[in-house]
Amino acid sequence: MTTTYTSYNLIARDLPGSIERIASQPQIARESEYYLSRISEIKTIDEFMADTRVFNYAMKAHGLEDMDYAKAFMRKVLTEGVESDDAFANQLADSKYKAFAETYNFARNGETATIFGKAQQGTVDKYHRLSLEEEAGEDNTGVRLALYFQRVAPEISSVYSILADTAIYDVVRTALGFPADLAASDIDRQADLIKSRLDIEDFKDPDKLNQFMQRFTALWELDNPSFGSVDSSLLLSSSSGFGLSPELMLTINNLKLGGR
Repeated sequence: MTTTYTSYNLIARDLPGSIERIASQPQIARESEYYLSRISEIKTIDEFMADTRVFNYAMKAHGLEDMDYAKAFMRKVLTEGVESDDAFANQLADSKYKAFAETYNFARNGETATIFGKAQQGTVDKYHRLSLEEEAGEDNTGVRLALYFQRVAPEISSVYSILADTAIYDVVRTALGFPADLAASDIDRQADLIKSRLDIEDFKDPDKLNQFMQRFTALWELDNPSFGSVDSSLLLSSSSGFGLSPELMLTINNLKLGGR
């Protein structure tokens, strides 16, 4: 077994090759083929949700696999779309719902909602990436967290976006050396502390993002050793599910709504 630091770098160094390997796996290839063969034929929300294989594929691709049972909830997301500030998806702290409604924008595009690239190959590409992260997580949770963060970090818009996503927050907390019990403290105190140590604009710079990932994977390995002891020189060579309670998530969501 390799360390978190090494495993992440092996995957990240040749990300296209890693994704191609995942895409060629028989089960994933079959599901992707089925999705692409069906999605352009779907014209309504009812048809979309009635095809369980298509719907579940789309949900997993957007990181919403744990919610594929919540059909009434997701129907509301799709029915209201994203055009109005008061639309359901726009009121949710988790931006994945808004992204889902934008990909399958039946509210705006009606019967043509599924003909666009984001609903076809764009979704397949997301599915393959999520599958890669999932496979990595079977051996090492830290690698899955690192790959997820690498993918979404450039889109982080505020400190509260960090606090609203348990996986993102776990990466940031670990990389900055914050104790786990910080998550139970006042939400504004947490936000201020992160702001004092982090400029989220740095995540849009690939080099700075990579430096952050090197630090996270090294620190994660110290707290969660893959085997035996970890070489502390990893820290010197790197630059300078998952932690939030439902109550804290509700607080974050209320803060977002109040600030709109």
